[in-house]
Amino acid sequence: MSYLLLYSGENGQTKKIILKITEYLRKEGKQCDVRDLNMDKNFNLSVYQKVLVGASIRYGHFNPAVLNFAQNHQKELNTMPSAFFGVNLTARKKGKDTPETNVYVRKFLAKTPWRPTITSVFAGALCYPQYNWFDRIMIQFIMKITGGETNINKEIEYTDWQKVEYFAREFNALK
Repeated sequence: MSYLLLYSGENGQTKKIILKITEYLRKEGKQCDVRDLNMDKNFNLSVYQKVLVGASIRYGHFNPAVLNFAQNHQKELNTMPSAFFGVNLTARKKGKDTPETNVYVRKFLAKTPWRPTITSVFAGALCYPQYNWFDRIMIQFIMKITGGETNINKEIEYTDWQKVEYFAREFNALK
Protein backbone atom coordinates (compact mmCIF):
# COMPACT_ATOMS: atom_id res chain seq x y z
CA MET A 1 0.00 0.00 0.00
CA SER A 2 1.04 3.59 -0.44
CA TYR A 3 0.24 7.08 0.75
CA LEU A 4 -1.79 9.61 -1.23
CA LEU A 5 -0.48 13.17 -0.91
CA LEU A 6 -2.72 15.84 -2.42
CA TYR A 7 -2.05 19.53 -2.72
CA SER A 8 -3.92 22.62 -3.83
CA GLY A 9 -2.01 25.84 -4.27
CA GLU A 10 -1.50 28.90 -6.43
CA ASN A 11 2.13 29.96 -6.36
CA GLY A 12 4.02 26.75 -5.69
CA GLN A 13 4.78 26.83 -1.95
CA THR A 14 2.18 24.19 -1.04
CA LYS A 15 3.56 21.88 -3.72
CA LYS A 16 7.08 22.55 -2.44
CA ILE A 17 5.96 21.55 1.08
CA ILE A 18 4.23 18.38 -0.19
CA LEU A 19 7.36 17.43 -2.13
CA LYS A 20 9.52 17.94 0.98
CA ILE A 21 7.17 15.67 2.96
CA THR A 22 7.28 13.15 0.09
CA GLU A 23 11.08 13.23 0.12
CA TYR A 24 11.10 12.43 3.85
CA LEU A 25 8.54 9.61 3.48
CA ARG A 26 10.39 8.03 0.56
CA LYS A 27 13.60 8.04 2.60
CA GLU A 28 11.59 6.04 5.16
CA GLY A 29 10.73 3.53 2.42
CA LYS A 30 7.15 4.65 1.79
CA GLN A 31 5.48 4.77 -1.60
CA CYS A 32 3.87 8.14 -2.26
CA ASP A 33 1.37 9.09 -4.93
CA VAL A 34 1.54 12.91 -5.22
CA ARG A 35 -1.32 14.60 -7.06
CA ASP A 36 -2.65 18.08 -7.69
CA LEU A 37 -6.15 18.33 -6.24
CA ASN A 38 -6.99 21.05 -8.77
CA MET A 39 -6.19 18.74 -11.72
CA ASP A 40 -7.29 15.31 -10.52
CA LYS A 41 -10.89 14.70 -9.51
CA ASN A 42 -11.28 10.91 -9.31
CA PHE A 43 -9.74 9.13 -6.35
CA ASN A 44 -10.03 5.57 -5.12
CA LEU A 45 -8.90 6.01 -1.53
CA SER A 46 -9.26 2.29 -0.74
CA VAL A 47 -5.90 1.60 -2.43
CA TYR A 48 -4.08 3.91 -0.01
CA GLN A 49 -2.96 3.34 3.55
CA LYS A 50 -3.03 7.06 4.47
CA VAL A 51 -4.08 10.38 2.92
CA LEU A 52 -2.51 13.81 3.36
CA VAL A 53 -4.01 17.02 1.98
CA GLY A 54 -2.20 20.36 1.88
CA ALA A 55 -3.88 23.55 0.69
CA SER A 56 -3.04 27.22 0.51
CA ILE A 57 -5.15 30.28 1.08
CA ARG A 58 -5.90 32.71 -1.72
CA TYR A 59 -7.66 35.92 -0.76
CA GLY A 60 -9.00 34.40 2.43
CA HIS A 61 -10.22 31.05 1.06
CA PHE A 62 -9.01 27.58 0.25
CA ASN A 63 -9.75 26.40 -3.28
CA PRO A 64 -13.30 24.93 -3.35
CA ALA A 65 -11.81 21.65 -4.64
CA VAL A 66 -10.41 21.03 -1.13
CA LEU A 67 -13.79 21.17 0.58
CA ASN A 68 -15.40 19.21 -2.28
CA PHE A 69 -12.80 16.46 -1.87
CA ALA A 70 -13.36 16.34 1.90
CA GLN A 71 -17.13 16.20 1.49
CA ASN A 72 -17.08 13.61 -1.29
CA HIS A 73 -14.67 11.30 0.58
CA GLN A 74 -15.58 11.99 4.21
CA LYS A 75 -16.59 8.40 5.03
CA GLU A 76 -13.32 6.94 3.77
CA LEU A 77 -11.19 9.75 5.19
CA ASN A 78 -12.77 9.44 8.63
CA THR A 79 -12.01 5.72 8.82
CA MET A 80 -8.32 5.88 7.86
CA PRO A 81 -5.25 7.77 9.07
CA SER A 82 -5.37 11.17 7.42
CA ALA A 83 -3.84 14.60 7.76
CA PHE A 84 -4.45 18.16 6.64
CA PHE A 85 -2.28 21.24 6.58
CA GLY A 86 -2.98 24.80 5.51
CA VAL A 87 -0.47 27.24 4.07
CA ASN A 88 -0.85 30.99 4.47
CA LEU A 89 1.11 34.13 5.22
CA THR A 90 -0.83 34.78 8.42
CA ALA A 91 0.98 31.78 9.92
CA ARG A 92 4.24 33.75 9.77
CA LYS A 93 3.11 35.38 13.03
CA LYS A 94 3.48 33.75 16.44
CA GLY A 95 0.05 32.98 17.84
CA LYS A 96 -1.44 32.42 14.36
CA ASP A 97 0.70 29.43 13.48
CA THR A 98 -1.28 26.48 14.85
CA PRO A 99 -4.50 24.87 13.62
CA GLU A 100 -6.26 26.17 16.74
CA THR A 101 -5.06 29.77 16.31
CA ASN A 102 -5.03 30.10 12.53
CA VAL A 103 -8.40 31.48 11.44
CA TYR A 104 -8.31 29.90 7.95
CA VAL A 105 -7.54 26.37 9.14
CA ARG A 106 -9.96 26.68 12.05
CA LYS A 107 -12.79 27.76 9.70
CA PHE A 108 -12.05 24.99 7.23
CA LEU A 109 -12.02 22.31 9.93
CA ALA A 110 -15.30 23.63 11.33
CA LYS A 111 -16.92 23.55 7.89
CA THR A 112 -15.78 20.13 6.71
CA PRO A 113 -17.28 16.81 7.78
CA TRP A 114 -13.79 15.30 7.55
CA ARG A 115 -11.92 14.95 10.83
CA PRO A 116 -8.22 14.58 9.97
CA THR A 117 -6.18 12.55 12.45
CA ILE A 118 -3.57 15.32 12.58
CA THR A 119 -3.51 18.90 11.31
CA SER A 120 -0.97 21.67 10.96
CA VAL A 121 -0.46 25.07 9.44
CA PHE A 122 2.67 26.41 7.75
CA ALA A 123 3.69 29.89 6.78
CA GLY A 124 3.97 30.29 3.04
CA ALA A 125 6.23 32.39 0.88
CA LEU A 126 5.96 35.98 -0.28
CA CYS A 127 7.17 36.23 -3.89
CA TYR A 128 6.27 39.68 -5.15
CA PRO A 129 8.28 39.46 -8.42
CA GLN A 130 6.33 36.33 -9.45
CA TYR A 131 2.87 37.85 -8.95
CA ASN A 132 0.87 39.59 -11.65
CA TRP A 133 0.25 43.31 -11.19
CA PHE A 134 -3.13 42.93 -9.48
CA ASP A 135 -2.00 40.23 -7.04
CA ARG A 136 1.18 42.16 -6.22
CA ILE A 137 -0.79 45.29 -5.31
CA MET A 138 -3.44 43.36 -3.34
CA ILE A 139 -0.88 41.33 -1.40
CA GLN A 140 1.19 44.45 -0.74
CA PHE A 141 -1.92 46.13 0.66
CA ILE A 142 -2.75 43.12 2.86
CA MET A 143 0.85 42.98 4.09
CA LYS A 144 0.79 46.70 4.87
CA ILE A 145 -2.30 46.41 7.06
CA THR A 146 -0.94 43.28 8.77
CA GLY A 147 2.54 44.66 9.42
CA GLY A 148 4.31 42.55 6.80
CA GLU A 149 6.90 43.12 4.09
CA THR A 150 5.78 45.59 1.41
CA ASN A 151 8.91 45.85 -0.77
CA ILE A 152 7.69 44.46 -4.10
CA ASN A 153 11.21 43.48 -5.13
CA LYS A 154 11.57 40.98 -2.29
CA GLU A 155 10.98 37.26 -2.06
CA ILE A 156 10.71 35.82 1.45
CA GLU A 157 10.13 32.20 2.37
CA TYR A 158 8.51 32.04 5.80
CA THR A 159 8.07 28.23 5.83
CA ASP A 160 9.62 26.55 8.88
CA TRP A 161 11.14 23.43 7.30
CA GLN A 162 11.82 21.81 10.67
CA LYS A 163 8.13 22.08 11.48
CA VAL A 164 7.34 20.51 8.09
CA GLU A 165 9.68 17.58 8.79
CA TYR A 166 8.16 17.10 12.25
CA PHE A 167 4.70 16.95 10.65
CA ALA A 168 5.98 14.42 8.07
CA ARG A 169 7.24 12.26 10.94
CA GLU A 170 3.89 12.54 12.72
CA PHE A 171 2.05 11.58 9.56
CA ASN A 172 4.35 8.61 8.94
CA ALA A 173 3.80 7.40 12.52
CA LEU A 174 -0.01 7.40 12.26
CA LYS A 175 -1.63 3.99 12.76
